Amino acid sequence: MPLSRINGHDLYFADTGGDERPTVLLGHGFFLDHTMFTAQADALAARGYRVVTWDARGHGDSPAGDEPFTYWDIARDLIGLMDHLGIEHAVVGGLSQGGFTALRTALLAPHRVTGLLLLDTEAHPLSDADYRDYTALFGGLAEQGPVDELLVPLSQQIIGDHPRAAHWRERWKTRPLPLGHPVRCLLERDDITARAGEITSPTLLIRGSKDLSIPRERMEFLASAIPRASSPHEVDGAAHAPPVTHPGETTSLLLSFLDSLGRR
Repeated sequence: MPLSRINGHDLYFADTGGDERPTVLLGHGFFLDHTMFTAQADALAARGYRVVTWDARGHGDSPAGDEPFTYWDIARDLIGLMDHLGIEHAVVGGLSQGGFTALRTALLAPHRVTGLLLLDTEAHPLSDADYRDYTALFGGLAEQGPVDELLVPLSQQIIGDHPRAAHWRERWKTRPLPLGHPVRCLLERDDITARAGEITSPTLLIRGSKDLSIPRERMEFLASAIPRASSPHEVDGAAHAPPVTHPGETTSLLLSFLDSLGRR
């Protein structure tokens, strides 16, 4: 899994290789990293798809850098990664902030995005209530560090009541947390709802039925605003990260959509 210089920043990614089918690029959610898509990358690669998963700035093994950035900048990182890997066209997607990035990638380079995979994500900015809650959470983590008092409710929100929550809590205790510039990027992201209608790519929408981070109506908005979007497919019992807790169901939805693109 190489670390490459993209747009002046070090970017860590994993590439399954192959070129028999279209390439799929998947971006992780906040506090997660590229490993959240391990099951999907393996399954899609077994079906002939090339899958590239990557760590956004400040997550996993990609440093945040010294300068503030936005999700538009991260979208440009993704386009730069495509250039670096010689990928002209791809199906682009992600969970939560990975979806924020995918949406902006489709707006920046529509001719290069042949499909969108949007999982538990939105085009809206943070609500005032979420802004206050997240500011308090990130402030607590910056002051106290990765203590269980903060990590347990965080893991329940993202992963839900699932054994994988313990895995991610341990991961957060042993690796740098995405504080500072990544937090500012998340808290201050812009509203792109007015531009959703510009996206022309076929779009798959997936959400966990118990997701507390992205309200269902935010994904229903995407379904109505993006001309070629599906209705939101709910993964029953999943919280904010269905690929982690319900890998089989999530992979099945992704494969059905990807296979359908080849028939269009």
